Formats: sequence, structure tokens, C-alpha cells
Amino acid sequence: MNIDVKTTWSGKMAFESNVDGHQIKMDADASVGGDDSGARPKKLLLAGLAGCTGMDVVSILDKMKVSFDSFEIITDAVQTEDHPKVYEKITVTYVFSGKDLPEDKLRRAIELSQDKYCGVSAMLRKSSELDWKLVIK
Repeated sequence: MNIDVKTTWSGKMAFESNVDGHQIKMDADASVGGDDSGARPKKLLLAGLAGCTGMDVVSILDKMKVSFDSFEIITDAVQTEDHPKVYEKITVTYVFSGKDLPEDKLRRAIELSQDKYCGVSAMLRKSSELDWKLVIK
């Protein structure tokens, strides 16, 4: 299957990508010639990772009949110092809030996402150390 994303330069360091009819704006900081009018492309990788694994986890927990009050994903990356600056280590923290949350089912949903379903995790794992943590509030 072919996946196409159209990205267009919109001046200085800014670009806009059309992803399935949704516009995503990217830009750089003023210190490197941008206007800070959009997200940084490399950070969008982390957002894509969080979205991918998050959708998996929500779907799996729904099938397990596990409900929660809130769910957030925090991605933390360590970047190399030399160019090309890449993420050498990424930690994904899954934070759940709710009453009587079954830790074993939460862990199982995360493991299934990380080990079997999330394509973004699989791709990033080829170039970075990828780890995860679970926090229950």
C-alpha cells in the first residue's frame, strides 16, 4: 500500500503538510530562520508515536472492558549532540486516572501495542532505544 503526504513550503522555514485532508503546520525557531508558527518536525514524530500507541491501548482496553477517567501519554526523548541529531532513547509514559484500574490489564494493553500493533513504535525501535512506563493516579 502506498502512503502519500503532500508537503508545501510556505515561506522562510515553514511548511504545511496535508495528511488525509488535515493541515499540519511545521516551522523552526527564530534562531534558525523560522517564525515559530508551527510544530517542529522531529517532535511530530513523538506525537505520532503517542497517537499510534494511544489508539491501540484505548482500543485494546475497550475490548477488555476497562474504563478510565483520563489517559495521557508523555514522550521523552534524548537527542544526540552531533548532526544528524537523532533520538537515541525514547521513553513513553502512559498515565491513567480512574477508580480501581486493573494494572495487569493496563500493562497487557501497552505491551500488545508496543510489541505487536504500533507501527510507529516498530519503526522508531529500529533506530532508537524505546522504553515505556505506566503511571496510575
